[in-house]
Amino acid sequence: MPVGTQATVKTLHPDEVERVGFRLVLANAFHLYLRPGPDVIAEAGGLHRFMGWPHALLTDSGGFQVFSLSELRKVSEEGVSFRSPHDGSSHFLTPEAVISVQELLGSDIMMPLDECLPYPCDEAHARESVRMTCRWAERSKDAVRGDRPVFGISQGGTYPDLRREGVERLLDIGFPGYAIGGVSVGETSEQGLAVVEMTAAWLPRDKPRYVMGVGEPCDMLRAIALGADMFDCVMPTRNARNGCAFTADGRLVVRNGRYARDGRPIEEGCACPVCARFTRSYVRHLFHAGEVLGLRLVTEHNLHFMMNLTRRAREAITQDRYDAFVNDFISRFQAGDERRTLRGER
Repeated sequence: MPVGTQATVKTLHPDEVERVGFRLVLANAFHLYLRPGPDVIAEAGGLHRFMGWPHALLTDSGGFQVFSLSELRKVSEEGVSFRSPHDGSSHFLTPEAVISVQELLGSDIMMPLDECLPYPCDEAHARESVRMTCRWAERSKDAVRGDRPVFGISQGGTYPDLRREGVERLLDIGFPGYAIGGVSVGETSEQGLAVVEMTAAWLPRDKPRYVMGVGEPCDMLRAIALGADMFDCVMPTRNARNGCAFTADGRLVVRNGRYARDGRPIEEGCACPVCARFTRSYVRHLFHAGEVLGLRLVTEHNLHFMMNLTRRAREAITQDRYDAFVNDFISRFQAGDERRTLRGER
């Protein structure tokens, strides 16, 4: 899922996101609750109409965003009190209120309020947090008034016993899909993948398994091998706005001086509209001239790269050659990264 936190995939028109091939976008209920407000969006006909997106929307409850407001929030059994990072106003959100907000938005997939813990985290704190997150999950499911699905979210840090306990509690409640939360919060890539591996193994194979906040290409392919089905991450779009493009040969920082006269596309052999029409030299010029088009072009390329990568992964799975596909991709991607690092490009 491309991340459209504020009801927009930054710099792109919805038609461009659709043209790449995406049919599911993530927006954030926490941010939209703060501005413009769920009532404004509901009066406009719901989030799909408000943002001009005709396909499916998943809304994140904001647990990660609340976690990020460490100096501005307080967590209790009842819910979360916090001060808006925009104007300092006071707010209090319960699991029921978060579901109500998402129903006003008209989300197709809703996420419950959870407590996302940092890494490292004390085991005793993590244990109580897991149990509270599961109680919140049950309250969230009970609060749903229509037939829109809400996914359960697994927490528990890097502690296997807590991860298993949390999964078992979520399975007892029963959800149409399950998310693995609390990764990409400071742990190493290897630690995060270990969490995905153990958690995915305990989740039902016939329900979607969604790894929240993971979108680095190599980590995503490894997580697919472990049973993950869904991903979101700001990395492809955020990197793009800094002039960093994904290619099969690693990350290319197109703002660098070595590309000032480079007449090649961002990625040779790429079939995206950006690579079919524009050169590295031109895109670099746009960044240095402060032209918004540069951000747009690299963003569209990166989203095309991610969509094509998942298509190739799916094809490799159906042809029973996934391990070879992953090994080849990661070897080439990392080797390209290393070469560019040695040349001082990154």
